[in-house]
Amino acid sequence: MNQLAPFRAAGTVPGLVAAAGERAYERFFEFFTANIRNRNTRRAYAQAVHEFLDWCEAHRVRSITGVQPIHVAGYIEELSRDRSAPTAEQRLAAIRHLFDWLVVGQVMPVNPASSVRGPSHVVKRGKTSVLSPEEARRILDAIDVSNHTGLRDRALIGLMVFSFLRVGAALAMKVEDVFVQEHRLWARLREKGGKRHEIPCHHDLEAYSRAYLDGTGITADPKGPLFRTIGRVTRQLTRTPLPQPNAYLMIGGRARAAGIKTKVGNHSFRATGITAYLKNGGTLENASAMANHAPTRTTQLYDRRRDDMSLDEVEKISI
Repeated sequence: MNQLAPFRAAGTVPGLVAAAGERAYERFFEFFTANIRNRNTRRAYAQAVHEFLDWCEAHRVRSITGVQPIHVAGYIEELSRDRSAPTAEQRLAAIRHLFDWLVVGQVMPVNPASSVRGPSHVVKRGKTSVLSPEEARRILDAIDVSNHTGLRDRALIGLMVFSFLRVGAALAMKVEDVFVQEHRLWARLREKGGKRHEIPCHHDLEAYSRAYLDGTGITADPKGPLFRTIGRVTRQLTRTPLPQPNAYLMIGGRARAAGIKTKVGNHSFRATGITAYLKNGGTLENASAMANHAPTRTTQLYDRRRDDMSLDEVEKISI
């Protein structure tokens, strides 16, 4: 239960929910358990909902059933002054979904958040830092692959670059999700919303993956996690999945070791691979399919080809 409501101790609910009675109590927890299956979404929505309810309590709202559109609008307005527009939009989405769930469960007659508009926000370019192909190659080539750690790290970074995979999806893969088909290594990928697709491995990724699987011996554990932690004493792979924060620290360390000054994150290699693909003549539609994006506009956020054009134009300013 603590995992399902990560910002409250097990067995407790916000005071505004408890004040609304047993049905509201049950429906509130069902929202996070039965309705939301993705762990990251559950965590983000729990934080958003609890912060909103704390705000309501501070503004003398006595029960969750007493929340009105003016309360939601006031909270979003106040939040927008201190936080970014995407953060306010995400919080509003969480609040809307919660009250939709309560309305369907007959806890409330109407959704007080349905009429509230979020802050205006238009995104045409993502914020994720992107590496040049030369920088990405330098990171991969700089990794010492004489040990399990190096084999794992190179395979993970290569998977994100050559398959446009999110780090969360990569870390959720099992050993059996890398398989041979038509004499080529393939990867079975699962993205947000349970979307699953299979993609052939780029020849470099195939080499990295084979070296990792053969060098660590994890092929004997097909149901086990593909990317794992390293034992402190043995320096060998354990059977514990590699946590995402550990992957983030690893990526930053590998970039620094290769002399990369750009601050990279878990999504940098995804954006780097998409941009490199498009620069080499790939189509936006195929890039979207490979990244398993439903709309191509999501893929466009990772396309940084215009950055090169902007730099070229700036350099024309001769004084």
